[in-house]
Amino acid sequence: MKKILLFLIGLTILSSCKKDIIKTPDHLIERDKMINIMYDLSILDAIKNQNPSSLEKYKINSKEYIYKKYKIDSIQFVQNNLFYSADYKGYQLMYEEVKGRLDKNMKSTEALVKIEIKKAIAKKAADEKLKAKKVSDSIKKIKEKQVKVADSIKKIKERKLNK
Repeated sequence: MKKILLFLIGLTILSSCKKDIIKTPDHLIERDKMINIMYDLSILDAIKNQNPSSLEKYKINSKEYIYKKYKIDSIQFVQNNLFYSADYKGYQLMYEEVKGRLDKNMKSTEALVKIEIKKAIAKKAADEKLKAKKVSDSIKKIKEKQVKVADSIKKIKERKLNK
């Protein structure tokens, strides 16, 4: 009888743990909107880590930007973040969606960077080719002037001889 009683008490305790720890916020942010907020925060955090002066230069406070963009306040964001994070698996799925978007954008950004690098290399090659052509043209002009000078010296010598 003791074993059955302990089993029932343990079962009751385990089933009571399933209860929601965090209550639903009064102003619940939709899941998709919350994912967009998390995505934007990730982008802004990456910018802040890669080039901190860029946000300072334009006087952008990342949290204030997010609050204004999504028309929320800090308390609403914190409450919703706590609410969504209470469900570990759901929150992990949200972060996986954010990571997927970041990876997709990173690939397209890398492709754009490669295109820009190829354009820069092609421009540099064209500039070097143009510079080499200018140098060869200037050398050709110098040779033509030398020939003219030599011809004029020859003519002067011939005039002196003919006199």
